[in-house]
Amino acid sequence: MKKIYWLSGLATASLLLGACSTQAGESHPATEPPHWTYEGEEGPAHWGELDPAYELCSAGTNQSPIDVETPKGQDLTNIAFHYQPSEVNILNNGHTVQVNYDAGSYMELDGIHYDVVQFHYHSPSEHALDGKLFAAEFHIVHKNADGNLAVVGILFDEGAQNDVLQPFIDNLPAEKSDVRDAGVKINAADLLPAVQTTYRYSGSLTTPPCSEGVHWNLMTSPVELSSAQLEALTSLFEGGNNRPVQPLNDRPLTEDTTP
Repeated sequence: MKKIYWLSGLATASLLLGACSTQAGESHPATEPPHWTYEGEEGPAHWGELDPAYELCSAGTNQSPIDVETPKGQDLTNIAFHYQPSEVNILNNGHTVQVNYDAGSYMELDGIHYDVVQFHYHSPSEHALDGKLFAAEFHIVHKNADGNLAVVGILFDEGAQNDVLQPFIDNLPAEKSDVRDAGVKINAADLLPAVQTTYRYSGSLTTPPCSEGVHWNLMTSPVELSSAQLEALTSLFEGGNNRPVQPLNDRPLTEDTTP
């Protein structure tokens, strides 16, 4: 399977796809990218200083995540999801755990076909709603034929057991690892909330190099996971693996008002 370097779970967090995250030949940098973390001298406040390639992390004006406040309501064309089950091709890249998704699943966003590349998680959430962070956030990373990225974000509240997540939870690598086939399947369609309206805006990767031009689609309705499932996620990355919210600046922020 192709590895995606987030370079995070779309993401270093370089969404080097075939290069959101990272993320058809496989691309290998000649040298290791600069080390970055979620805290301290190599944390988010300093990402832009670590390497010229990371400059947008500090200088960019269309960065993600954001605090979703006062979006403009609009009847947008619904996203058409065409997700199929995938093997849990799972790896821990040191910043998140992600599943490299099998080929064949895609979504149609504003009439454009985007293939699913991978999904991964952050805990606590990266996006906030009216200042509130959630227990976790999953990102399903997509890429279209022109190499443009679109991410579907799903917010998770602590609550009931989420059986759909369990194949992922059961196979979390405790340490940084190469990709492996866990021998089970998961369907990203089942991760989505029942109400599939979204907040939409143009943003960036949430990890270095913080590249902009990413089409963000954040689900308006959170879903739940249990305290035990949340503990399994949070135990891997002490202190959390979420970038703080960034200024919206003058970007349009839209809420789809019709399911």
